[in-house]
Amino acid sequence: MDRQPNLEGERLLLRPLVRDDWDALFAVASDKRVWEQHPMHDRWQEPVFREFFDDALAKGGALAIVDRNSDQIIGSSRYQDYAPDDGGSVEIGWTFIAPDHWGSGINAELKRLMLEHAFRYVARVNFRVGESNHRSRKAMEKIGGALTDETYVAQLPDGPAVHVIYAITRESFANGPLANMNG
Repeated sequence: MDRQPNLEGERLLLRPLVRDDWDALFAVASDKRVWEQHPMHDRWQEPVFREFFDDALAKGGALAIVDRNSDQIIGSSRYQDYAPDDGGSVEIGWTFIAPDHWGSGINAELKRLMLEHAFRYVARVNFRVGESNHRSRKAMEKIGGALTDETYVAQLPDGPAVHVIYAITRESFANGPLANMNG
């Protein structure tokens, strides 16, 4: 599976994240509102975000989200943990979008593009969401994510953080809310 494809939608271009994207992406990430419900609520700070950014580049799978109208980077997302066995699975996550694009349908277009690409290779896509991140949990439900009984505990500087796992299968995607979007 190509975890760093170029994907194009009506309003978005997704492309591999590169080191030169630092300034534009940090301009988005430095808005405290982006991280207020996230388990890593201090990621708006330069040293904390630098670690996140460097990790994204090192692991591969990171994409810059570019607004096609303005040609500006408005966020980032990743494909992680690709597992080809048993029909295959991959995780989509580490997504953040500039607050001025919240509620605009950008997240739905982003996830539709990423899911369409992923389902060429895998039968299931997982999403790991902080248990108390109600904004992201609501967004997952809106795009057809099904809450599983799986959890993940991340060891963070402030202590353990419980994450819940949502899943979208190839079949649920084909019959879900994103299947009817223009694209």
